Amino acid sequence: MSEVGRVNGQRSPSSEPIRADDPIKFDTDVLVLGGGPAGAWAAYGAASRGARVTLVDKGYLGSSGATAPGGNNVLYVEPDQKLRDEAVASRMAQGGYLSEARWIHRILDNVYEQLKLVEQWGYPFPKDEYGNSQRSHLQGPEYMKLMRNVVKKAGVRILDQSPALELLVDSHGVGGARGVSRLEGLPWEIRASAVVIATGGCAFLAGGLGCNVLTGEGLLMAAELGAELSGMEFARHYAPSAGGGTVTRGRTLGWGTFSREDGTVVDRRGDPDALARALLDGPVYAVLDKADTPEKRRILRGAHAIFFLPLDRAGFDPFTQRFPVTLRYEGTVRGVGGIRITGDDCSTTIPGLYAAGDAASRQLVTGASSGGGAFNAAWALSSGGWSGEAAAQYALSLGRKPHERTLQAAGRAGVQSASTGSASIETAAVIKAVQSEVFPLEINYFRSVPVLEQSLRRLNALWPAVNGAPGTSADELLRSREAAAMVQTARWSHTAALARTETRGMHTFAEYPDTDPRQQRRLTTAGVETIRVRPEGLAPASAHPEPHPISWRKAVAA
Repeated sequence: MSEVGRVNGQRSPSSEPIRADDPIKFDTDVLVLGGGPAGAWAAYGAASRGARVTLVDKGYLGSSGATAPGGNNVLYVEPDQKLRDEAVASRMAQGGYLSEARWIHRILDNVYEQLKLVEQWGYPFPKDEYGNSQRSHLQGPEYMKLMRNVVKKAGVRILDQSPALELLVDSHGVGGARGVSRLEGLPWEIRASAVVIATGGCAFLAGGLGCNVLTGEGLLMAAELGAELSGMEFARHYAPSAGGGTVTRGRTLGWGTFSREDGTVVDRRGDPDALARALLDGPVYAVLDKADTPEKRRILRGAHAIFFLPLDRAGFDPFTQRFPVTLRYEGTVRGVGGIRITGDDCSTTIPGLYAAGDAASRQLVTGASSGGGAFNAAWALSSGGWSGEAAAQYALSLGRKPHERTLQAAGRAGVQSASTGSASIETAAVIKAVQSEVFPLEINYFRSVPVLEQSLRRLNALWPAVNGAPGTSADELLRSREAAAMVQTARWSHTAALARTETRGMHTFAEYPDTDPRQQRRLTTAGVETIRVRPEGLAPASAHPEPHPISWRKAVAA
């Protein structure tokens, strides 16, 4: 492995000061930020409508993100009315009745048709004994490799290793983005008539496989323009994994018996918090003893081979020997919150700005509870396609071209000093401080009002630290922006959680253990410096909401 910042012994361009005098600049109709499944579907959707499309990704389209390295269940239900109605009713109940049946039916209809298209493109779905395709599961590596090829064939221009850092805006709305090319050590500016944010959620660099590119910059970029968020209080998902491993796999570990250091069995029957409670007391171990036949073990290994790799390398026989387990925080990736969707086309409150995948709030479909797998994969596929198609229609309907607009960059924290002479952003220290507020089970899993209030005060105190001077290389600039986005995402999540004084779906409060029927409504979160929370559809609680200096509304007023 190469030393960080070096390639073949030489310093890589991403670690050198950015050559600002030679930027990459061009125009496009639709700019897609993010190269996971939602971004790929958005790019394909826009290109299939005749738009010129550019996709930029922090990593590599086809291998970065949470989907690519693993297996993914997909919400696939045959068009049988009874089956569909049961699926919708089940989801509505699991989500605390904050989702909308119409949206869930839209997802079911869309996924059914689009997976047939995926098969036509060449994905090898397994067949049953009658020759019928089994389309309820996608293997990430094959799926995303296929999507990269589909996007390229559609004529989409792809910039890998080119993270977006800030949006461009004028009085008409969003107008493109700026970022850096880590391959060339150059800044880029891409002007576009429409932008789709598909940068994923925020996993706070918790170390989950494929998730360390998911640090919340898309949410921060949108909020800097004045976009609203929704469902941020439902960011309380922790997934079990082998201790020291990066693969979270609750279903595989469901074949195990968990026990404490002294061998006492952790009884998890009917108690979803049993593992978390046991981990507060000390180490917990698992052995996959419920896979008690060679056939069961073969199936488990075949379904999730990557889960077993670190255990095999460490010399464990996970079916007969205990191995340590932990809970890994997954933030908004398997939470619910994200940019609030305001239309069937995945538009937002900002003209020309669309959101898809985990960057968008999934409340319309998942309500108050998400988790991994089926619904998230279906949401990525559907919201990506819908947003891309709508972005293309919007862009092609505009008479003005991107190069004719007077655009300004909207980024602040992590990309621009708040004042001349500001101290450098200590990114490593900031990131560690954020993680100490969102990872601990005693803060963010077993939530209580006074503990969360104290945590939020510490997070608010961190905010000035990410408004200092960013670094001068692409790597440093990206890291400072990631740090700012993580601080802000945690502030949004804690603030929204404190506003929901009940227990519903993923969100729990020790002081409010019951669901309150009066709070059966979605919460909207907005603001960067000052954060405001209000029930969706109602006026902001603050009589004088803070206008962000670069919001598109201010640009309109100017």
